[in-house]
Amino acid sequence: MDYTPVLVLILSFLFLLAIGTPVAWSITVSSLLTMMVSIDSIASFTTVSQRMATGLDSFALLAIPFFILSGELMNKGGIAHRLIAFAKTIVGALPGGLALINVIAAMLMGAIAGSAMASASAMGSILGPEMEKEGYSKEFGVAVNITSATTGLIIPPSNVLIVYSLASGGVSIAALFLAGYIPGILTGLFLMIMAAIWAKKKKYKIGKRSSLKQVFKTFIDALPSLLLLVVVIGGIVVGVFTATEASAIAVLYTLVLGFIYKEISVRKLPQILLDSSATTAVVMLLIGASMSMSWVMSYENIPQEISAGLLQISDNPIIILLIINLILLVVGTFMDMTPAVLIFTPIFLPIVTALGMDPVHFGIVMVLNLCIGLCTPPVGSVLFVGVGIAKTSIQKVIKPLIPMFLAMIVALFLITYFPQLTLWLPSVFGF
Repeated sequence: MDYTPVLVLILSFLFLLAIGTPVAWSITVSSLLTMMVSIDSIASFTTVSQRMATGLDSFALLAIPFFILSGELMNKGGIAHRLIAFAKTIVGALPGGLALINVIAAMLMGAIAGSAMASASAMGSILGPEMEKEGYSKEFGVAVNITSATTGLIIPPSNVLIVYSLASGGVSIAALFLAGYIPGILTGLFLMIMAAIWAKKKKYKIGKRSSLKQVFKTFIDALPSLLLLVVVIGGIVVGVFTATEASAIAVLYTLVLGFIYKEISVRKLPQILLDSSATTAVVMLLIGASMSMSWVMSYENIPQEISAGLLQISDNPIIILLIINLILLVVGTFMDMTPAVLIFTPIFLPIVTALGMDPVHFGIVMVLNLCIGLCTPPVGSVLFVGVGIAKTSIQKVIKPLIPMFLAMIVALFLITYFPQLTLWLPSVFGF
């Protein structure tokens, strides 16, 4: 095998990232340079641009802008306040009550909005100041916020799982959505346990116990928001509509809900649409660039060579999965989740399926693994959002982040080596 294209791809990509080039352009330029090693420059430009365009030519990808828009509508529509109030009545009286409220509310908000950024932004701006008033350290609040925000990328609906379905060649989106529930909830529980231990150690204030009447009242207030999960996921699972159609229904539902709550007005809609369009443009550019790199790697037979190399190291599934997890943990620290899924799925999926791993199971493992990267420097987008909202520094947040990372890693390895945690729910519904 000629290793020149591989070296050009890796070294040019890492160099462009190191000098601060945006990830999408780093991927595109490194793909272009790699193609130029094998074919002439005009053909290289044509091929890369064509692959970027055809990579976006997918009906399933229409779900992403719709879910992004529904997430923006939820963020501005008063849904976060109602979810926080509901979570407060459930766990507010436990050790580290406000931290536990943050985790539960982030799980609910992330599950409804499908966006870690939206969840981190909402929880950080609403719960952050309240935690400080109750004596919690700002940095601990940020650590809890950013790690719990990522659970919404595993609990459906999730844009990243739709991207994985595309990259894997058509793994059922409904199966992936169902598979995400138990791993997402399990990760949230581990974060809650770690937050409670930290809060007890630091002797943070414990809130008052809520009456059943208060629990019922906040539940009724939050119920219309929670029903969105039933409508979207229920409709996909029973076959009433596709994931793309479900995303459009989610937009309509959240828009009506925002008007009912009187948190959204006609005057606010242009800004909401503009913010959604900006986010969509970034995501779609990343997808197009990543699809071109995936094609270039396939053209150069890179996935096949990596697969053969890994299987030569060991044929033990435990060892191979450990190596893949470690690679993805490193990848997640310097690459955004969407391109990482699109680039590494074609590399690792053939390896794990050869070992007998279900593609649905691997998709959840991969997404949960990369969620950890969203909370780590230098490219952790959720980390930057959480730190920015709290007006603190990354250096100060690292210490309370470490135990939260450990909680996520424990959850990751449990989900990796106990496939029924992921596959039980899809099997119940016949997927």
